[in-house]
Amino acid sequence: MDHLIATLLTGIGATLIIDLWALLRRGLFGTALPNYALVGRWVGHMASGRFQHDSMARVAPIAGERWIGWALHYASGVAFAGILSGIGGPAWMQRPTVGLALVVGIATVAAPFLLVQPGMGAGVAASRTPRPGAARMQSLVTHAVFGLGLFLAARVVSGAL
Repeated sequence: MDHLIATLLTGIGATLIIDLWALLRRGLFGTALPNYALVGRWVGHMASGRFQHDSMARVAPIAGERWIGWALHYASGVAFAGILSGIGGPAWMQRPTVGLALVVGIATVAAPFLLVQPGMGAGVAASRTPRPGAARMQSLVTHAVFGLGLFLAARVVSGAL
């Protein structure tokens, strides 16, 4: 299979796995589902030059924010799979290993900690949230699940699973 298509499918598959993880967390622990509409709102306001907000919930909604947020969510998953694919190369994509996928998946937690959360008003690594430790742990676990998702999706795409 073409390396680019395999990377695309791996990113989509891994992102789908964290979405299933969010549903499982909600069912087991009552954890709220991620609100990607707020991410879409954040990105939408970037067009007017506003990159940081005190609270996205208090920012004016934009047309299509839910779709923008979900598209960005999946595009990020594909981009992170691209990083993994770039590091591991075609050989990794043909014979995926869990170690590299986990390392890359966990490393992707830097994006919400250093970019998304501060931009949306939650502070660096959720420091401005009511329970920063819990928020950080939730992000870390979710990105570890993403790493496992990268591995599992790559195995499916490669035909190894």
